[in-house]
Amino acid sequence: MPLFRRPGHDQAVLELLEESGRNVQRTTLLLRDLLAAWPERSDLVREVMLCEQEGDRITHDIIHRIGGNTLRAPFDPQDGHALATALDDIVDFAEQTADALGLYGVEAAMEQSTALAEVLVGAGEQVGRALRCLRTGTELGPHLVEIHRLENEGDRLSREAIASLFANGIDPMVVIRWKDIFESLEASVDACETVAHLLEGITLKRRAGR
Repeated sequence: MPLFRRPGHDQAVLELLEESGRNVQRTTLLLRDLLAAWPERSDLVREVMLCEQEGDRITHDIIHRIGGNTLRAPFDPQDGHALATALDDIVDFAEQTADALGLYGVEAAMEQSTALAEVLVGAGEQVGRALRCLRTGTELGPHLVEIHRLENEGDRLSREAIASLFANGIDPMVVIRWKDIFESLEASVDACETVAHLLEGITLKRRAGR
């Protein structure tokens, strides 16, 4: 029997988590496309915002089912709450990045931001696949390893991007704006790793019979 599919457990929680993963994937792809074609595709800011609203709905539904359903959640309710929140954080930070482009009047995306967005797309894809594994019972370990690798790559790119702002004599206001954008992009990637850590912990508990 798959690790998280047990009689009497609420399988709808796993389906909602998988839906949240798909929303993460869509959001990260939209953000990448937005940065790659900014400002020509500024219309995508609204699409990212709609994903953020959808993420809020899914998060609410997960927490409601975990806390208020007669069926048992497939894992500890506190872990489920933390996982739903971390997934929501990925989308929230991505939306914050998209919003900042217009808010700060950015004229063109910096090359480092598109590179970071590509890393985020990769991490978001692995998050979605890992959550699918929860429902199907397939091995999620390789996806978690790849998320950790991508988070390390995101850290490296973010450090180099921020360092370049201070090394090239850029206008201080531009430095402030882009530092915020780089940090929100990195925070979205970091949230992907938080999801990976939580999934590792949930899996270990289930295998230990807790």
